[in-house]
Amino acid sequence: MTALTLSTAAAPGLRADAIVLGVAKGTGSRSGDLVVAPGAEAVDKAYDGGLAGILETLGASGAEGEVTKLPAPSGFKSPLVVAVGLGAEPEKDSAYDAEALRKAAGAAARALTGAKKAVFVLPIGDAADVGAIGEGVLLGAYSFDTYKDNGKDAKAKNGKAPLAEAALLGAKPRDKDHKAAVERATAVAEELNRARDLINTPPNDLTPETFAAITQAAAKEHGIKVQVLDVKALEKGGYGGILGVGAGSAAGPRLVKLSYTSSKAKKHLAFVGKGITYDSGGISLKPAGHNETMKCDMSGAAAVFAAVVAAARLGLEVNVTGWLALAENMPSGSATRPGDVLRMYSGKTVEVLNTDAEGRLVLADALWAASAEKPDAVVDVATLTGAMMLALGNRTFGIMANDDAFRSALHEAAEEVGEPAWPMPLPEHLRKGMDSPTADIANMGERMGGGLVAGLFLREFVGEGITWAHLDIAGPAFNEGGPFGYTPKGGTGTAVRTLVRLAELAASGDLG
Repeated sequence: MTALTLSTAAAPGLRADAIVLGVAKGTGSRSGDLVVAPGAEAVDKAYDGGLAGILETLGASGAEGEVTKLPAPSGFKSPLVVAVGLGAEPEKDSAYDAEALRKAAGAAARALTGAKKAVFVLPIGDAADVGAIGEGVLLGAYSFDTYKDNGKDAKAKNGKAPLAEAALLGAKPRDKDHKAAVERATAVAEELNRARDLINTPPNDLTPETFAAITQAAAKEHGIKVQVLDVKALEKGGYGGILGVGAGSAAGPRLVKLSYTSSKAKKHLAFVGKGITYDSGGISLKPAGHNETMKCDMSGAAAVFAAVVAAARLGLEVNVTGWLALAENMPSGSATRPGDVLRMYSGKTVEVLNTDAEGRLVLADALWAASAEKPDAVVDVATLTGAMMLALGNRTFGIMANDDAFRSALHEAAEEVGEPAWPMPLPEHLRKGMDSPTADIANMGERMGGGLVAGLFLREFVGEGITWAHLDIAGPAFNEGGPFGYTPKGGTGTAVRTLVRLAELAASGDLG
């Protein structure tokens, strides 16, 4: 990954491939003007105060994520200046939004693929800004090259390696809070990028068994306890949901439990992730054109895995248990059929009306297992429904919960870290649509409001009295369009930062 360093040096004298600065759309008396953001005063002075005018001539507008390159002034040891848009200039006496800094840093880092070192002079007011810029750089510089001819050399597209080093000017190397912000950004970004790698890995190389092995190696490295239930253990335990979904595949299912504990913990959080390493739809086969990205159907499990490891690396004073429900949903002679009835780990029976509604089946078993430990709260994460994508689009995930205050806390945490989310209801009238004449419940209900129906199904498998929330990340988990900000094409690692922030709030006693 890109190395982050902090520096108080002046930009003109630093030897690097580029200097990155921020520009914005002016507000108030400067409305309509392009303005150079704080931090770049020395660079602007070298252009005799005319940098904004030069950039406007080149077409720069200050729009969020816009990148404009121009030669550095005479005497600078860096040959290139990169101006990146921050969006609207904040009102007087206000600071730039952390997410704007994060996106700008990410866009610049991506634009500097192939560079060895870049100097960032984006606005820094406090340690939070240092962390946001650092995080943006590390996430924006991400590339997935394992399966390319040049992958062994860690090269990115066009044979260029990601930005090797980013020096953050204006940050203080000896300031404890600034150093801590960089350390946090590094831990979170590295684990989020690990999740991206898993999501992008093709399903012939990422089966439930290999996913479980990867978690075991990481757990050993970071002092996390891990337990893996294979097919025999799942059969013995009665995990009918996970077994039913995995019945059609030659690659058997797994349930992975990751336990990070702190001796100073006063709270226990459980995270549950949907880990369908490939989803064909099973017997209810997906139509042509809907299969190609289904390697991403384990994004929830990847997010949970990354969040637990990040919590361990940060030494958070909270106990975090991650449950990864791993299976491959394939059609075969042994596959679960529409009309079959599964007996779940909870003891309830489920009539399977559609084998492509499989995520809720594996989550149901894992939710019941998580509930047995009586955590203070359970959060499940899943690429669960196309209905949620229809409701919220490709960049926003939905939040459902059995507790309004907890749903609000999760929403605030998501917005704070820059992950767009929206609270969704659990309308009681939709529950009746899942009544089954054969079993306790069916895995399908009314078509309209399908994302909410899925949430109501999951609620049936949460232990009594346990606070629970469900994150449906079907939209933002996998970016099929072009990269933007610090978000790459492909796996995004959505929900990792929300879960980590939730764990931090629980550790500090601010979760309630």
